[in-house]
Amino acid sequence: MKVNKRSVVALGAIAAVSSLTLVGCAGGSSSDSGGETTAPEMSGSITVWVDADRAGVLEDAAAEFTEETGVEVELVQKEFGEIRDQFVQQVPTGEGPDIAVGAHDWLGVLVTNGVVAPVELGDKSADFQQVAIDAWAYDGQTYAVPYAIENIAILRNADLVPDAATDYDDMIAKGQAAGTEYAFLVGLDPEAADPYHLYPFQTSFGAPVFGTNPDGSYNAEDLEIGNEGGQEFATWLAAQGAAGIFNTNITGDLARENFVAGEAPFFITGPWNVPAAEEAGINLAVDPIPSAGGQDAQPFAGVQGFFLSSESENRLAANEFLVNYIGSEDVQMALFEVGGRTPALTAAYDAAVASSPITAGFGEVGANAVPMPSIPEMGSVWQFWGVTEAAIINGTGGDPVELWNKMAADVQTAIE
Repeated sequence: MKVNKRSVVALGAIAAVSSLTLVGCAGGSSSDSGGETTAPEMSGSITVWVDADRAGVLEDAAAEFTEETGVEVELVQKEFGEIRDQFVQQVPTGEGPDIAVGAHDWLGVLVTNGVVAPVELGDKSADFQQVAIDAWAYDGQTYAVPYAIENIAILRNADLVPDAATDYDDMIAKGQAAGTEYAFLVGLDPEAADPYHLYPFQTSFGAPVFGTNPDGSYNAEDLEIGNEGGQEFATWLAAQGAAGIFNTNITGDLARENFVAGEAPFFITGPWNVPAAEEAGINLAVDPIPSAGGQDAQPFAGVQGFFLSSESENRLAANEFLVNYIGSEDVQMALFEVGGRTPALTAAYDAAVASSPITAGFGEVGANAVPMPSIPEMGSVWQFWGVTEAAIINGTGGDPVELWNKMAADVQTAIE
C-alpha cells in the first residue's frame, strides 16, 4: 500500500531512510538535523498500540513510514476493550505507547487523567467529516486523528417491505402488514434495556442528554434528559412495552437471529450486523431512523481514532505518522475495507459510499447523528438511564413519568 500523503509544513523536510525494525521501547528521541534549521530531521522510534483487526493495515503504513523517515515503529497488539485502562495506567509511568487506537467516548477519562496530548491537524482538520472532528474535541482542542464513524440505522428487508417508513407509526403499520412474527426488532436487555439503540427515538421527542455550548460541545451543567420531551418519551416508551413492540427478553442476538430468518422487516442496528443479513440472502436496504416524537431521530455517532500520549518522547514523529499516514486516504480506505465502518476522512468516505449502497445508507444517517458525549459526567447518566428504561418498558416500578423524573434527579445529584 503506497500512502498518498500531504506533508505538514510545520514538520519541515524529512530525511534519513532505513528499513522497518520493531523495537521494544515506548518512544524514541528526536534529534537535530545538523542541516538547515527549518527542516528538522526525525529519528528514533515510536510505539503504537493497535487491536488485531487494524494491525495488518498499520504494518504496511509503518513500513513505509520507516522507509521514508528512518523512524522505527513498533506495533503492539492489544485487546481493544483493554486499551483505555492500560493507557491511563501506563502512560504516567513512561511505559505506555506514543500512539494508541480507541473510541472517542474515552476522551473525557483520557483528558482528565492528563495522558493525552492534542494532535496538530492544522488545515487538514477540514478534510474530515465534521462529526468526527467534533467527537474528538475537548475544550477546543482535537485529540486524535479519526478514522471511522459508526452509527445505527434501520435495516429493512426490502422483499418484505419495498419502501422506507415515513415515521415510526408508519414503520409499525408496514411491519404489521408484512405478516411476520415481529413488526420491528430492537435488541434490549431485561435489566438495562439499551439507551444507545433507543436514543434516536428519545431525541425525536426533543430530549437530548445534555444541552450544548455555542461551539457545539456538551454542557454538563445543562442536563436536558428530564425535560418535558423526556417525559413524553417515557410515556411513549411505556406504550411500546405494553403493546409488545419493545420486549426486554429479545436480546441483541435474538433480534439479529429473527431478522436474518425473515421474521421482521425492520431492525434497528449498526453495520456490525450487516454481514449476517447478507449471508442469509436478505435483500437489504438501510433507512433513516423514523421519528416517533415529531423531531429528528438522531442516533449517537461513535468515532474511532488514533490518539497521542502526553508523555511521548518523540511527539514530532508520532504526529507525522498520525496525520500524514493514518490520516491518508489510502490508509483510511484500507481500514474501511477491513472493518466496514464509514471512513472519517471525507475523500475516503466519498469513495466508500460510491462503492457500497449499505455504507452510503449508514453514512446518510450518520450525517444527522450526534457524537456520544465523552465528558466525564456521562458516566452518571449511564448509571441510571438503562435500568429506568427497562422498568418503564416492563411496566414495573410505577408511573413512567415519575420514574423518568426520578432518574433525571438521580443523574443530577450524581453529577453534582
